[in-house]
Amino acid sequence: MTLPVTLDDGANRQKLVDAVETAREAAVLDAGEEHVGAHAGVEHEDAVSVSHLFDAIVAGYRGWRWSVTVAATGADSPVTISEVVLRPGPDALVAPSWVPWERRVRPGDLGVGDLFPPEPGDDRLVPAYLDVDDPEVTETAHELGLGRARVMSREGREDSARRWKGGEYGPRADMARSAPATCGTCGFYLQLGGSLKAAFGVCGNEYAPADGHVVHAEYGCGAHSEVKVETTPSVPVAELVYDDSLLDSEPASG
Repeated sequence: MTLPVTLDDGANRQKLVDAVETAREAAVLDAGEEHVGAHAGVEHEDAVSVSHLFDAIVAGYRGWRWSVTVAATGADSPVTISEVVLRPGPDALVAPSWVPWERRVRPGDLGVGDLFPPEPGDDRLVPAYLDVDDPEVTETAHELGLGRARVMSREGREDSARRWKGGEYGPRADMARSAPATCGTCGFYLQLGGSLKAAFGVCGNEYAPADGHVVHAEYGCGAHSEVKVETTPSVPVAELVYDDSLLDSEPASG
């Protein structure tokens, strides 16, 4: 778009700024007189045009404004109307920015029958024939002579590790901080394979809150396999006490 170049000494710009009634007539013609409110300001577009703003009196559009762009190519040329549009003002209630559906999905949103394919070029996945920097995965695939089409990349595994460590079953969880010992020393801890085995496993204790979940080795709970509870009688038993005042005494025979 090429903008016209003018040698305006200010008279043309002032003429456009003063064209409030011309702009209002255009807004009324487009929206109806009952929907056009007070003049709310002027926005300078370029050397030959400005936009006049009028409060919009429209149900459901509180804070919006009618924007009427007027133009004139010179001090002696007439003021013309370029466009009339409804625009949000600084205090207008507007819809949030549009987000593609695949970015709106959150963990736990997927239901029965839902499909959620990975994005093209998802950096969490790489073709299985590439080196995945996981010797155990590579070795297993070579031994079997087959494998999956794609496997998790280093970035994908590191992302999972960060998420799991900072999640509900990580070392900073409230349950872990009050536990008597960590999962890494528990008999119910089923260690993962591959590059994640040093830090993660699955809980296999049906009585534990993390049963069937991936847990960090430094997570813990009260159902640890080595927990020992001292058993004591439910009713306190006092030690045997002799009351000398109730003992019968006899003088010793001489």
